[in-house]
Amino acid sequence: MTGNGDGRTPVHPSLSEAGRLLCAGTYLDAAYRDRVIQELYVHEERYVAPSYGFDAARVLAHALQARRAEAAWASAVVAVWGLGLLLAQALLIFLLIPAAFLSGAGRIKRRRERGRRASRFLESLLRGCGYVLLAGVVLGVVVGALDGSANVGGGEDSAVLLEDLTRRLERTPFGLLFELPRLGYVLGAVYGWTALILFFLLSVVVGLQRGHFARVITTSLSRTRYADPSADPASGGRYARARNRIVRTQHAPLIIYNVDDPFCGAGEAHRPWHLSVELRPQDDAAPEPLDNARIVERIRPRLEALRVPSPHGSPEAQEAVLDRLRELVVDECVFLPPAELPGGHELDLSEQAFAAHRAAAVEEGGERRRHFLRVRVGGWDENLVITVFVRVHTQGGMLMLEVAPHVLLPVRPEFQEADDVARRHLRNSAFAKAVWALKNAPRSLAAALGTLSGGSRAPWQIATAGYGGALPAGPAVSVRELAAQEKASLFQLMDLDRYLKTIQDRIVAGVTLALHEAGWHTEEFAQRAVTVADGGVFIQSVNHSAFSVGGSGHSNQASHHTGGRNSDDG
Repeated sequence: MTGNGDGRTPVHPSLSEAGRLLCAGTYLDAAYRDRVIQELYVHEERYVAPSYGFDAARVLAHALQARRAEAAWASAVVAVWGLGLLLAQALLIFLLIPAAFLSGAGRIKRRRERGRRASRFLESLLRGCGYVLLAGVVLGVVVGALDGSANVGGGEDSAVLLEDLTRRLERTPFGLLFELPRLGYVLGAVYGWTALILFFLLSVVVGLQRGHFARVITTSLSRTRYADPSADPASGGRYARARNRIVRTQHAPLIIYNVDDPFCGAGEAHRPWHLSVELRPQDDAAPEPLDNARIVERIRPRLEALRVPSPHGSPEAQEAVLDRLRELVVDECVFLPPAELPGGHELDLSEQAFAAHRAAAVEEGGERRRHFLRVRVGGWDENLVITVFVRVHTQGGMLMLEVAPHVLLPVRPEFQEADDVARRHLRNSAFAKAVWALKNAPRSLAAALGTLSGGSRAPWQIATAGYGGALPAGPAVSVRELAAQEKASLFQLMDLDRYLKTIQDRIVAGVTLALHEAGWHTEEFAQRAVTVADGGVFIQSVNHSAFSVGGSGHSNQASHHTGGRNSDDG
């Protein structure tokens, strides 16, 4: 972590609010939890994506703990259903039908909530059929429980009904669907008290499961307890190896990248732009040779000066300024392709190794190994992270400047609401908790079986896929990007624009200063750079100097130039 001139530093990534919300998300979203485990635990050949504003090792620890806890509760749910199958075979087999209908309706609803295509009509049809069938069973159970003599009569009725249904099925196979409510009524009457006891037991297990996860979020993942990283729940030899690998590489200045997604971890590209200009000497002086390192040295101090607040009348008022630019982090990084690392090779991340890579990469302008000046601002408790990558290259009398801003949008709303959801559940009345458990008990079997089958996938892959012996690879996904929402609020977008414009102006000023000190013309460069940084695009000749300036529009997609014209993919 880079210290600031006035002593203001960002919160440590392992203690950030964004990281805490990601940990809570592993208890709330099984699909997200499984992706975290796949990327950080199963695929040990992959280098972790840079973790901007959070600690991926802590997210993995809670993901593993959440999977173990959910597997235990799922086993309890399956055991209750198994006990019911043993004591009331016919009734439990019949209950699987409305449970399947309700589970299917729930899946369609969740799919629609995630923005995917889903039929409301099909959801309503499945939910209606499920409740109709369930109502027949509940009515039969209540009758059987209140009238013990109904057990005998119900047994006789069920035999008669079964014989009648067999004859109907021979004539019209689909006619069975219309007789299911009546069959549920008779079966419920036969197994009255048995069904009530089993359903009560199942509701208790489902209710306790929800209460357990609510208590985890309000205790282990409370803001106070989360401040102690040593309290993380995960353990085991494989986790220890994964944790050491993550901690060692996630904040390192040497980054092993995936060629298909080199900036993985930094978020979405936000209007990247580049500028190339022919270097022209000033008329009154012989210019000095200008290399990449010298330009970077002129940019960096101007960016670091953004940490110092303007005078506010008194030292106390100046110190009270809360602008996130005071926590701006400026460093340098080198991107390395995994193809250059032999299998089983431990990447040397020492300061000496980075200095050697940096000294070579800053001037070579290579395709695979690339040097960047990296500028980062973490706003809204590290929920809005802006990272600007700057690359400068001089070649053949031309200066090329590449600026690639990336944005990590805030964590998903359902993760941010974790504290409120848990608090409301724990403080809710016993009646409300019972209603929730009774409502969710019928569809608990499908969720439990899905949890157990999904939880067995990772151990099977670890045992059979041989990832430990695979060649080193860059990250496939970023667990932070997986949890980012698609939109930001107006306040957050205003902050994003302010940070980016401020940083880009200082970058242009630093390059202009380097050109001026070395005796090169600066006017055209400064004018065109400011224009393209604001989204403009130019290809033209100015005062016998060849300019080629490219940028992208608000669609966040790179522009392509054909025949001197700009075409936007968006």
